[in-house]
Amino acid sequence: MTAIALPDATMLGVLSSRVHVQWALAAGSKLEDRPVYVKTKCFEAFPLPNLTDRPDLAAQIAATAEELDAHRKRQQAAHAKLTLTDMYNVLDALRLGRALTVKEKLTHTDGLVSVLAELHDRIDALVLQAYGWSDLAPALVGRPGGTLPWPEKPVAQAEAEEALLLRLVALNAERAAEEARGEVRWLRPEFQDPARRMAPALPALPVPTQDEMALGEVSAGAAQKVGGKPPAPSARRPWPADLPEQVRANADMLTASPNALDESALAEGFTGRGPWKKRLPGILLTLQALGRARREGERWRA
Repeated sequence: MTAIALPDATMLGVLSSRVHVQWALAAGSKLEDRPVYVKTKCFEAFPLPNLTDRPDLAAQIAATAEELDAHRKRQQAAHAKLTLTDMYNVLDALRLGRALTVKEKLTHTDGLVSVLAELHDRIDALVLQAYGWSDLAPALVGRPGGTLPWPEKPVAQAEAEEALLLRLVALNAERAAEEARGEVRWLRPEFQDPARRMAPALPALPVPTQDEMALGEVSAGAAQKVGGKPPAPSARRPWPADLPEQVRANADMLTASPNALDESALAEGFTGRGPWKKRLPGILLTLQALGRARREGERWRA
């Protein structure tokens, strides 16, 4: 099972669309004749539409996805034996134009499968619009799913599905090139982007003035004047108890040193008991995210 936690239903709509289904069927694996959803290939490599500058369209996708979710839950709550598998099997039958069995007719009534079909058609059309590929909609929206053997598909649908996959592969390559340049389209930047995740929780760190450094008020780092060597034991200070002070103290040490320092050199500037040295990597990354430190191999510089 793959669980995806996001603040709204836009992603539910995109992942419920036949655009994603087509990609997942092509990129995933199979167990006998059954498709298997492989998270790394089906989800992580899936190129999402760019909705950053189209909030109205994103809202439409989210609202329709919420309708879809509410519809399925409502019908299942009203009919204890109704399953999603039964509902979607009937949906496939309707799109194929196949006559329903007695059991399927009951599922069609209990699940209001015609409403389910209409919701999916709206999602498919909106998601294709989000990609800028509405030209494929006539051959794909409302058509049977992507699991039919090739000979049974209408030529127009088969060609549209092939075009859809080719466009997704090309878009995947574009996104890979973007990430190689450092342009990452975070799904939840407040949690995924190190700079946005770490910076808001920390206080601003003032840069010591030249006068403060000359007077020795920068604390532990002031003793490091030559070669980036650790300070003498007499110049060491106790490891601060609070995280903000720990960050500030390490920033001071990097600022006072004319040379880049590694973690061991920084640790030599403090005294203390317990596993406090384990916090140094995280503190250095925090300083990097705040623009107060930069990495040079295994060393760090203000």
